[in-house]
Amino acid sequence: MTSPCQEPQPALLRRGIEQFNRGEFFEQHETLEDLWREESRPIRTLYQGILQIGVAMYHVQRRNHHGAVYMLTRGSDYLRPFAPSCQGVDVADLLQQAARALDEVERLGPKRLDTFEWSLSPRVRGSG
Repeated sequence: MTSPCQEPQPALLRRGIEQFNRGEFFEQHETLEDLWREESRPIRTLYQGILQIGVAMYHVQRRNHHGAVYMLTRGSDYLRPFAPSCQGVDVADLLQQAARALDEVERLGPKRLDTFEWSLSPRVRGSG
């Protein structure tokens, strides 16, 4: 039996990743939530983790410090079991990027979140 991580990316995952990488964080949430709802296997947690990292960046855009910290932390927790890669996603790289973004969000605190350096915003990269 093939591991779900070896399966090709579903179309909704590809679309969600494209939206995520364009900074369309609200839209990626909607797309990946549809995928997450359709999937009953544990692989759904991969989609939830990516979705939540994107939601964290949406919170940064909206200056919601608590939401950003919470979602970066929780999204990373969901992604860890899928490292280093799954369904063509470089999960280990996304985890490193999320950790850097979290460090910056925590360093800035709620009062300076508007100065977040957007070059630190995570991007979902392919593996291999």
